[in-house]
Parts: sequence; C-alpha cells; structure tokens
Amino acid sequence: MEKKRISTKAIVIIVICVILFLALIGGGVYWYIFVLNADKNTPEEVLAQYVSYINDKDFESMYTLLSESTKARVDKQTYLDRNSNIYNGIEATNVTISDLNYDKDNKQLFYTMSMNTMAGDITFSNKATFDRQDDNKYYLNWYSQLIFPDLQSDYKVRVSTTQGTRGAILARDGTALAITGDDGTRQYPYGKTTSHLLGYVRSISAEELEANAGKGYTESSIIGKTGLEKVYEDRLRPGTGCEIYITNSSGNKIKTLAQTEATDGEDITTTIDIRLQDKIYKQLDGDNGLSVAINPKTGEVLALVSTPTYDSNDFIRGFTNEAWEELNNNKNNPMLVRYQNTYVPGSSFKPITAAVGLTTGKMSADEDYGASGLSWQNNSSWGNYRVTTLQTYSGPANLRNALIYSDNIYFAKSALKIGADTFAEQLLKIGFDTEMPFAINMDKSQFADNNTFASEIQLADTGYGQGKVLVNPLHVASMYSAFVNEGNMIKPYIEYKENATAEYWIKNAFTKEAAEIVRDDMVQTIENANGTGHEAKIEGITLAGKTGTAEIKASQDDDTGTELGWFNAFKVSDNPNDQLLIVNMIEDVKDRGGSHYLLPKVKAMFE
Repeated sequence: MEKKRISTKAIVIIVICVILFLALIGGGVYWYIFVLNADKNTPEEVLAQYVSYINDKDFESMYTLLSESTKARVDKQTYLDRNSNIYNGIEATNVTISDLNYDKDNKQLFYTMSMNTMAGDITFSNKATFDRQDDNKYYLNWYSQLIFPDLQSDYKVRVSTTQGTRGAILARDGTALAITGDDGTRQYPYGKTTSHLLGYVRSISAEELEANAGKGYTESSIIGKTGLEKVYEDRLRPGTGCEIYITNSSGNKIKTLAQTEATDGEDITTTIDIRLQDKIYKQLDGDNGLSVAINPKTGEVLALVSTPTYDSNDFIRGFTNEAWEELNNNKNNPMLVRYQNTYVPGSSFKPITAAVGLTTGKMSADEDYGASGLSWQNNSSWGNYRVTTLQTYSGPANLRNALIYSDNIYFAKSALKIGADTFAEQLLKIGFDTEMPFAINMDKSQFADNNTFASEIQLADTGYGQGKVLVNPLHVASMYSAFVNEGNMIKPYIEYKENATAEYWIKNAFTKEAAEIVRDDMVQTIENANGTGHEAKIEGITLAGKTGTAEIKASQDDDTGTELGWFNAFKVSDNPNDQLLIVNMIEDVKDRGGSHYLLPKVKAMFE
C-alpha cells in the first residue's frame, strides 16, 4: 500500500495550532496567577493575617508581610525589637480588627483595632496603606503609627505600675496580727506568738510566677509563702494599678492609652483570740509542743500554737547567713508546724474508744471487767506480749474508774469487745483517713495500715491510744467537741463570721447518751483526787479532760524511746459565752513526769 505524505502546509498549520494552544495555556496560567489569584490577596486579608501574627507574637512572620519600600526604610532587627518590646511589654492579647473599609482611590484601608492589655482594653481607629508589587500581591506599608496612631518613630510606649496595700490579718477583736507599714513592708506585731499561724511573705519565685500566670503577678511581686498569708493570698494581695501611655522624644506624656487604678487587698478577720494565743505560747515556749484551742460549741478556732518557732519579721528584715543556718539546722526544728501533723495519742485516745464502745452497744459503762493487775494478755497466742498499766485501784474496773486511773488494760479489753471490724468502721465514720474541711491543711488521722487491724494485739493497743493510731490535734479537738454537743462533732473554722451558727462536721458521731457518760467521767479525772488530771483542778471552773503519755519506741522492751505528753481539757458550762476546749501535746516528757508535766501549763491556759 502506498504511504501518504504530510504536506508542508499541513505541518505549518499543526505548528501554528500548537503555538496557539500553548499560548492559550500560558495565558490561562498567567490569568490564574496574576489576576484571579490576586483577588485572594486583598488588603483586608493581608491586614487580617498581620493581626493574627500579632496574637501569635510571631514578629518574624509579620515582617514578611511588609512592602519592599518599608524594608528599605526599616531594617529587620529594628522592626522586630520595636514590635516585640511594645506588644509584649503591654501584654497585648486578643487583638482584633473590625469595621474595615478600603478606599481604592486613595489606596487606604480604614479599620478599628481592639486589644486586651495589662492596663485594660485599648480600642482605636486607624488606617493602613499597601503596595502592589511585582508578584501582583499586596504588602503592608509599615510605620510606627500602625501600632498606635499617635506613636511617632521617635516616640515611646511606656508602662508604669502602682501597688495597692496588702490586706491586714486581724484577730477576732480587730487587733492587727499582720499589717503593711507606712514604708510598704509587712509587719507582724506579735512576732513569735503568731508566726506559724500567720506565716510570712517574700518575693515571688520563678516557679510561683509560672504557677500563677495570668493573675497579675510580676517578677517584683510579693506573695504569701506559708500560714494564713498563703491560705488567703488571693484575697490579701493588692491589685496592681497600671497605665500605658505614649511619650514624645523629650519624655513628656502625650497620651494615655489605658489605665487601671490600684486596689487594696481585703482585710481578713480571724477567729483567733490573741490574748489566749499569747497565753498559750508563753506556756509552751521552751518546749517542743503544740496547742489547739477551739470554742467547741461554735467551731471557732481560738488559738493555734506550735513551738519552737521563728519570727515572721525576720523574713521581712532578712537573715544573716549565720542566722539562716541556725534556723534551718536547729535540732528542734522551729520551722515545723506541729499542729498540722499527726502523733501517737496515748491515753488521751481512751475517751474516743469509750464513746465508740458505748455508741455501738459493745460496752456498758457499769460493767466490771475485773482486776487484772499491772499486766495482762488475752491469751497465750500473744507470746511474751502483755498490756501494762501504771497503777491498780480499789473498786470496780468500770468506765469511770478506768478513766480516772487511766487503766490501759481496761481499754485494751474494750477494743477487743468492740471488735476489729466495728472499731475500724466507727473510726472511719468519725473522720479517720479523711481530710478535714479546714482552711489550713491538716494531716489525716489514721489507725492502721489500709484501715485494717493486722492483729488482735494491734487492736488491743489501739484501744488505749498506741498501736498504729496517729491523730491530728485539730481532729482530736473536733472529736472531743462531741462530748458537749450531744454526740455531734463540730466543724472548726478560722475566718470570723458575724452571728455564725454552729456547723457540724460529723453528725451523730456518738450517741447523746454515750457523749454525756464520757463527759461526766472525764470531769472526774480532774475533780477526783485520784484522777490523773487532778493537778489541773481550778476552783470555780468545772473542767473535763484526759491525760495521755504516748510511748515512741521500737518494741515493748525498748527503754531508749521517747514519750509524748498529752492533756486535753474543756470547760463544762451551760454559758454559751464561756466555752473553751484545748488539745495540748509536748514532746520528750519521759524524764519530766510524762503527761503530768503539762498539767500546770494547761491549768494556766484556763485561768
């Protein structure tokens, strides 16, 4: 078959068509890139993108949106420094633009800008101009006035702050416990008497600044470090006043952009009776001890004392290196807030065991357990372990005598009568292994690992306040309050309330009958001449109380351990204005008379 040849004319036509096709495609691409795409790069969109970079503090990207004429006039580092210093310095956030109106004839974009700053909101009207460059895109012409309309290139944005006065901490009668002096420094008029209670303020740390971001703190802020200064920090701390303004080249203010006034912190009135606080501190000074005083009817905390202590004023005045070393290396640990911790209660726990036994019906106040001498064990399975007590007595081994003579054996037997499951259940009911609802954090009381008695011996020892039972003194005060509140445990509080009504932390902790029986028997521990607390008897005042000597030792045969002395007492009075309950503990009383060492001290607290 003969092949057909393509003519020269046809080839020319084909070439022309290809060229036209390519031209058409190229034109389309040009149209898409330079015409259609240009519509997607409007001045409004460029400004919106610029503002989004301001919010992100992405000053590098902001610079990429500037026109070539701007870049020729303002070098990059100068631009970055100025914008960063201003926007970061005033803490600009939530920057927005609205009311956009582009004047094509004059190539000006009018808009309204708003932002939040450390001194409040700033809103202003402004205008921007753009260059359309070789890529057919709009780029922003930048001047200092774009930040703020009144800001010339040689003007500056300034920030000044003023500080209000930190709120005072007051006693219930209005006496100042912590105040700010005329020189602006924090002062603690009662020094060591209230130092653990109040704590102290110091300069904010980097960690605290980060943890409190957004609350208005700065690197120069003062913050409560411990005690009530820390507890009520958010209310005590003053508000910072701030002004953002523009100054001219001579440093003169030409315009205020935003301003907030400084505010004083809130004064906090506490329930603290400063005279009682001082009296208790003087009795404990020189000892390692603690005291918690409450009104058992209202729950008002009247005193919180921990000794030894420090002087809060020293944290304001500053320490020498030697003084700081002495404070931190002191073997008696004056920085320890003892009333926040838990301790072995010893015999001061016996009223609780009695109340639990009577409430559950596992004990009878009149039942005579019989004489057991000075040592006892339940059965031979105890091996060599025996419960010991300090003295025998004539008369029945009933609840009253057991409290008067502080009979360990009686309460060991009582715990066994109550039973492990019931005892554990009741102790959990009255607040063990539970955080107290109180402004100051208190360690949780506990009675056994995993709230389960590991053995019969541990159960028996718990009955008289040994074993693994550990109590927080404020919790003890609340449990003891049930003896004057028909079995209800008061809810302690420390911020003063006008005409406050009593709130109970745990209702029906004990039955009314159980509470009254234990209360009356505790009166006899002081009134009875043989009572372990008789030395604290005060003519004209009826006190109920219980001593306790808690042994801290590795084993029953260990004679190198130490002893904690307890004496908890409360007034028995129908007068609602004459109520006081005090829980007291002093360490290392082994060679100082045990719990008897506390009796004259506590007596003086009530006198």
